[in-house]
Amino acid sequence: MAAAQGRLSDGAGGMDEPKDTGEELGQGGAPPLPFRAAVDALRGARLRPQIEVEPTRPPKRLAPFAYALEAAVVDGDQDLADGRLVLLYDPAGHDAWRGTFRLVTLVRAELEPEMAADPLLPDVCWSWLTGALAARGLTYGEPSGTVTRASSHYFGGLSERPSASQIEIRASWTPREGLGGVPDTAAHLVSWCDLLAQVAGLPPAGPGDASVVTLPQRRGPQSR
Repeated sequence: MAAAQGRLSDGAGGMDEPKDTGEELGQGGAPPLPFRAAVDALRGARLRPQIEVEPTRPPKRLAPFAYALEAAVVDGDQDLADGRLVLLYDPAGHDAWRGTFRLVTLVRAELEPEMAADPLLPDVCWSWLTGALAARGLTYGEPSGTVTRASSHYFGGLSERPSASQIEIRASWTPREGLGGVPDTAAHLVSWCDLLAQVAGLPPAGPGDASVVTLPQRRGPQSR
């Protein structure tokens, strides 16, 4: 996987912690085999070339073991969208998750103001997530999340700047566990990258992605 530049300063659902260049897997001791296998699958996933991914420091308070990735959709030297994906693991299980694994994500991109004003936008954005998972045939449970749109308008000495609007998707879901209690985290990562690509306005990577709703209009690429 290609290396990104480390662009996110905040996170999703408790992911707002300082980052560093090291990879942390847990709060101490050797990570359990199911978690190690799930992380190895994430590291070995093959992604479309427009998406750059790198490991980042995971949150420490959400689960005994965690692994995090940051990603950006890149066009030359410009970013079209970025996000963070965190894999959580609690060997004892979690009542709210209804499982031992949980995936938590943040995805965001700039939009044209008129698109951001569309009252249907939050529902469409949520369908991008569920559609990306369905397109890969993935089974999951207990999905939850928020879709937030924000607009910035500039005045006075900044009045020459055009208005800016941003969409942000924060979500979490419980991936179905397979053999050995390990979910197909590589497929979930690929699906999440499909979501990133859709938010960035890229065409589907293959026929299986055709059911995911495309973004009809978005702001131009943002410089790094």
